[in-house]
Amino acid sequence: MFTTEPKPYLELLQDFPPRPIKSEQDYWALQAVIDRLLDAGELTADQRDYLNLLGLLIQEYDEQHVAMPDLAGVELLKALIEEFDLKQKDLVPIFKTESIVSAVLNGHRRLTVEHIEKLAQFFSVSPSVFFNAKSQNLE
Repeated sequence: MFTTEPKPYLELLQDFPPRPIKSEQDYWALQAVIDRLLDAGELTADQRDYLNLLGLLIQEYDEQHVAMPDLAGVELLKALIEEFDLKQKDLVPIFKTESIVSAVLNGHRRLTVEHIEKLAQFFSVSPSVFFNAKSQNLE
């Protein structure tokens, strides 16, 4: 579908016309096009624009069809630890000791502002995701 010579935007649109995703098959076909573009290396401005358009279609589908858990605070931290296949000792640089990590995860100790800042940087997320909607007290 894609050659080694970068195609102009209109040709990209003709090769794989973007359409709303209506099935999982559509989703994976679109994802395959995105993967090929990303694997090609440095993108031209036209390829970046096309990729942004395809990304919007994926985002729209995900928002409508993929249930996102409503997690915050320690529950979110537990989910991130599982998602990244981490152990408590992997978080020692953030919490200083494994016993503090354990205390936080078991609800015996609260996240501090410093913990939240370091966790946000470690997981590349906004610090706000660690705050509960009810607003937890921080140490």
